[in-house]
Formats: sequence, C-alpha cells, structure tokens
Amino acid sequence: MITLYGFALSNYYNKTKLALLEKGIPFNEELLAPSQDAAVLKRSPLGKIPFIKTQQGYLSESQAILEYLEDAFPEHPLYPADAFERAKCREFIQHLELNIELIARRLYPEVFFGASVSAETKDEVRKKVEAGLQGLVRLSSFTPYAIGANFGAADIVAWLHLGIIAIATQKIYGEDLVAAHVPGVADYFKRLESRPCVKQVAEGRDAAVQAFFAQKK
Repeated sequence: MITLYGFALSNYYNKTKLALLEKGIPFNEELLAPSQDAAVLKRSPLGKIPFIKTQQGYLSESQAILEYLEDAFPEHPLYPADAFERAKCREFIQHLELNIELIARRLYPEVFFGASVSAETKDEVRKKVEAGLQGLVRLSSFTPYAIGANFGAADIVAWLHLGIIAIATQKIYGEDLVAAHVPGVADYFKRLESRPCVKQVAEGRDAAVQAFFAQKK
C-alpha cells in the first residue's frame, strides 16, 4: 500500500491526497514536516513534502507523483485519453503552478505567518499574478470543469491553488484577484466542493489550519 508523507497545511500534499482519493487508491498517511534530517533526505532529495512510498521505492514532487499514479493505476483516470488533450492538461497545471502559484507564494509569509512583505514585492507579485490569471483563462473554460466536461487532474490543482491564491490576494490587496479575473470561479468552486473526496480533503486541511494557529497562540 502507498504511504503519503507530509501534512495537510500544504496545498501540494492535498493535491496528492485528493488524487489518491479520487482514483480510489488505498493509502496510509504519515505526518511529516519538511526536514533536512538524513533519514528524510534519503526519501526526498531536498527534504520537501509531499513524497510517497511505493513498492518500488520513494517518489517526491507532487506532479511526478500525480503522473505516476495515473500510469500505475489507470482505473478512474484523471487525464484525458487523447494525447493532445493530456498535454493540454499538463500545460494548464504547469502554467498555474509556475506562473501563478509560485509567484503568489511570495505573499504567504505575511498572509499566514505574521512576517512582512515589502511594498515593491507586493506590486510585482500583483502584476505577475494578474497576468498569469489572464493567461489561465485563455487555457480553460471552468464550465463545468477546468479544461472540459470531466473532472480531472487540472481541477485538483485549480481548486487547491486558486483557493489559497484567492485568500492571499484578498488579504494583501483587499481584492480577490482570482474572482476578479476568472469568470464563474465561485460557481466552479461550489461544483468541486460538492464532491465527497474534495470535502474530505477540505476537512483535513481546515483541521490542520486550526491546529497550527492554536499552537501559535
């Protein structure tokens, strides 16, 4: 059985967990923080989470894990069958993670951890996030799902990343940039959050957030 290592504060951990649930793959969870401990580095080369243990060995990086799960467990596919459409799904995910989420996370120290982010950084992030969101809309319809008629890997990534970006931008700029640039995103979130597996991941994430902030008091 697969073991998933990490914790539910991480949207990348939740990305992996949601894929496992939606594909109906049995797995265990083991709570683990990022670490430079030698034992962790043997399993995840930079000590990052999430990573998984399989019968063949350990695998890190959430996107590599997602594609491994799709190849190793073809039942309940999360990617389109057509080669071009599969590539479009990967394009959507890469654009969202590299051109939007990675940039927006420069705001997270202030949003979630009480640190300060400079005005220059906030201005730069806003411009790049808005451009990224405009590009995302060119790649997708969100009617009913991110890249077509069926729920899939693109929706897993969109729900998790766009949700946290919406929270971060609302707090920093007083405006939800996701809602401002992605038409129909509120209805899209409602559709996804009616899914049992999405609800399960959301409950785990919310419990982890509450526990984290309770410890900081």
